[in-house]
Amino acid sequence: MSTTTTQTKPRRPLPPLMSVSDAAADRLRSLYAKGQKGMLLRISVNTKGCSGMSYDMSWVEAAGPGDEMVADNGVTVLVDRKATLFLIGTTMDYEVKALSVGFSFINPNEKGRCGCGESFHV
Repeated sequence: MSTTTTQTKPRRPLPPLMSVSDAAADRLRSLYAKGQKGMLLRISVNTKGCSGMSYDMSWVEAAGPGDEMVADNGVTVLVDRKATLFLIGTTMDYEVKALSVGFSFINPNEKGRCGCGESFHV
């Protein structure tokens, strides 16, 4: 009698939901300590723009039932659970350029952006 054994392949670990760069963490610490004291930054993805989706950030007092908590680089941000599939592996950065300043997202899931850079698609 012959017995066949099936071994399951080990699952590859998922990348972290999101990471926060040093520059973004420094800026968030500054915001959390001053004008946004007691608040948390909540990141979501909305349907908007030429390419279909855009990042949305808002200040909230506490995590909601649909929020994932991301603690990285000494700061905490919230991610809307509906946005997690679009944001897996994303790095949140803070950039100071000649004509603009603000948070940006380096998202490995993006397949393209609109010309103005305000929206993306996956």
